[in-house]
Amino acid sequence: MTNCAFAKRYNSPMEIIYIDSLFFINLITDYLLCLCAGRICGLRLKRLRYLCAALLGAVYSVAVFMPRLSFLSSPLMKLAAGLSMALIAFAGEKNPFRCAFVFLAVSAAFGGALWALGLSDSVIGGYKRISTKLLLSAFTICYSLGILIFRCRAKNADRRRVEVKLRFLGREAQFMALLDTGNSLSDPLTGASVMVVSPHALKSILGENTGCFEELSPVELIEFSQNVPELKGKLRLIPYSALGVTGTLPVFRPELLIIDGKEDKELLAAVSKSASGDGFEALI
Repeated sequence: MTNCAFAKRYNSPMEIIYIDSLFFINLITDYLLCLCAGRICGLRLKRLRYLCAALLGAVYSVAVFMPRLSFLSSPLMKLAAGLSMALIAFAGEKNPFRCAFVFLAVSAAFGGALWALGLSDSVIGGYKRISTKLLLSAFTICYSLGILIFRCRAKNADRRRVEVKLRFLGREAQFMALLDTGNSLSDPLTGASVMVVSPHALKSILGENTGCFEELSPVELIEFSQNVPELKGKLRLIPYSALGVTGTLPVFRPELLIIDGKEDKELLAAVSKSASGDGFEALI
């Protein structure tokens, strides 16, 4: 959605647009902007979705220069294109509107940096292609500032985000988890440590039953699971205590659990809708 094109000499009677360069410059730039927004939001990066969003942005950047499609260059259409890209890239995330806002903010920052850096690049005649060096400089500035903001928000010596791959009921889910030294939850029967996961993180596993995990109490959920063949006998309750509050959580043993690239055969998984936060959907 960056519309990287060519600079125009004001007394030039003709516009020269190299469609192939325009398309690929925008494709690469929009992909990097999606990647940057994903990192700032602390997401598990979904590169294929980002590429699809970038393809839409690249097609749009070319379409606005077509004689009969000039209306696409209006601010409203630019906003619609940006939101469409954000929808493609971040629709499956827990906070898609927040991700969309970050993406639009990063795009705006990139455009501002590109404009500022290009002020010293005067055009004497004809059209001048925006250089790769200028694009990389603008993106580096935006990416560095974005990561700095993200690190300032998440900075804590005892807490860091890791990528988790979990298999249960023959299906898999991937999500980001927060390593929290304050999480001392364990199974009183086996002594095994317990990871707490939000139902949303397990949506690809639970399917239509995700809502039940979000709405039912732990006891009601165990009763419900007895009527679902694939869940029957797979869940049990464990007690927990946090800040003086006690209760129970439904827990299960994953068929496969990989944390930050390393398999963990001992860790159990409990489900709680309060286990998510800014950029993570589980606590370890």
